[in-house]
Amino acid sequence: MKKLMIAFMMLALPGLAAAAGAGPHLDKANIDLTDKASLQRGARLFVNYCLNCHSANFMRHNRMGKDLGISDELVAENLLFTADKVGAPMGIAMPLEDAQNWFGTPPPDLSVMARAKGAGDEGANWLYTYFRSFYIDTSRPFGVNNTVFKDVGMPHVLWELQGMQTLVNAEELAAHKGAKPEFALNQPGSMSAEEYDQAARDLTNFMVYMGEPAQLERKSLGIWVALFLLFFFFIAYALKKEYWKDIH
Repeated sequence: MKKLMIAFMMLALPGLAAAAGAGPHLDKANIDLTDKASLQRGARLFVNYCLNCHSANFMRHNRMGKDLGISDELVAENLLFTADKVGAPMGIAMPLEDAQNWFGTPPPDLSVMARAKGAGDEGANWLYTYFRSFYIDTSRPFGVNNTVFKDVGMPHVLWELQGMQTLVNAEELAAHKGAKPEFALNQPGSMSAEEYDQAARDLTNFMVYMGEPAQLERKSLGIWVALFLLFFFFIAYALKKEYWKDIH
């Protein structure tokens, strides 16, 4: 009986741990890294709204332009605000001392943020939900909070696009971790809800690409490698049959 109880506890512990550590509700991002138009829109949003405070020092402007089908001239004209050359990393002009004074800590580099927030689709889902989950909270220094990142230390930089919203079911979220938050639009933005969802998806798409720029090339190359190995298998098998035909 004692051994049976121990075995039962070992089976139950993973489920209990998962329930105890349940994170916030995450919506499906459903991004498409082959959609260059989406990546281009996401790059524009990132440069205009994120690159003011957050760097992306592992990404260079010209690499981004090459992968996204944007010429160096267009990159220099429309996406080069914090550097002098298109070959420079995507840094920021804000001094670290000012960031420390304004935000309490320097904003993190966003180069690999999508990967840092989870493997596979989890990182994309986290970012997509985060961009859509800011709500009014007058107790916070910047007047907003976020259901995905509690007590977030940054303003809602996309509020002009989304507008400002209030959290309707705060008590339910406090009682049940992982419950889906419900919002009510308090002040409309320049985009409709559907347009803003697409903008958040585009921005997420770009940040996932930025986390591993070579992944599309890697996956394409992997297909050719697999085909080569399959072809080589038949060659090797035919060679083996030829060598061993007199023995068998």
